[in-house]
Amino acid sequence: MGTFVIHKRDNGDYKFIYASRKGKTVFTSIHYKHKDDCEKMIVWFKENLGLFTFTKVKNVGGKYFFRLSKDGLILANSRKYTTELLMLKGVDEIMKYSPIAEILDFSENDFVFPDADSVFETVEE
Repeated sequence: MGTFVIHKRDNGDYKFIYASRKGKTVFTSIHYKHKDDCEKMIVWFKENLGLFTFTKVKNVGGKYFFRLSKDGLILANSRKYTTELLMLKGVDEIMKYSPIAEILDFSENDFVFPDADSVFETVEE
């Protein structure tokens, strides 16, 4: 199953990525000023996947990627793929797993692990 991951940029804007089952970034969204707009877009995307257009692009370096858009507005760009087949597999993964993907919020950058001093006992010799 894939995962949507919310991040906060250095300038204070928010974005989300969709990561594959193997943890690779499949696409990155546009930037949002507010986290709740970012969260709403993820939910809306998951519920309305069929309304989005996937546009295949080949850059000058020969790499393939796709743009995700709605009514002409580009909402996300995929990572670069070496072959068209790999890019199509990325699209297939989105179609299959994004409706059931979980949402992780890493925008607060809270460190989830306790300090080593609080976990490990100090032994005095």
